Amino acid sequence: MSQQDRAKFKAMTEGTKDDWMIIKDHAMEFNTGLADRVLNHLRILDGDFGGFPVDRLQHSLQTATRAHRDGRDEEYVVCALLHDIGDTLGSYNHPDIAAAILKPFVSEKNHWMVANHGIFQGYYFFDYLGLDKNLRDNFKDHPHFEYTAQFCHLYDQMAFDPDYESEPLEFFEPMVRNLFAIPKNSVYKAALEAAE
Repeated sequence: MSQQDRAKFKAMTEGTKDDWMIIKDHAMEFNTGLADRVLNHLRILDGDFGGFPVDRLQHSLQTATRAHRDGRDEEYVVCALLHDIGDTLGSYNHPDIAAAILKPFVSEKNHWMVANHGIFQGYYFFDYLGLDKNLRDNFKDHPHFEYTAQFCHLYDQMAFDPDYESEPLEFFEPMVRNLFAIPKNSVYKAALEAAE
């Protein structure tokens, strides 16, 4: 990148419209690769078992495959695929990582499901770790309680079967690309629309 392709300021208080147009152009180009970066990060989960019967990539593929075969829409299936993408970077808060990645692109309902699936998934194992398996009951009056409980019951907690034949990651790539093509909820959405 040449010096001409970069903003000239040393502090944002010195920035000009020309500087920000350069940055905006670079951001728009960079953002076209978001789906690739997400898919590449999913591949990092390959071979990471963490003691589970299947590795984290297979768990993700199996969760998404089960949701897809059950007739869930594309947005839901991609949420199922990415729900544990934060396992490697957010070992203590992986749902937050996935939810942050997905938030600009999904409905509030699907975002809430991904953000809270960890506590809901705990219903199946927290008591073995000395935790309250019913922590999810703190959300029992939330409008997305049943939706999230159903995700965990039907897809997430079921997705540890080494004999299950999941679709490969390539099967889901078009769905991931569709989802990450245009944000639905972003402070930068108006700027993106103005550029079109």
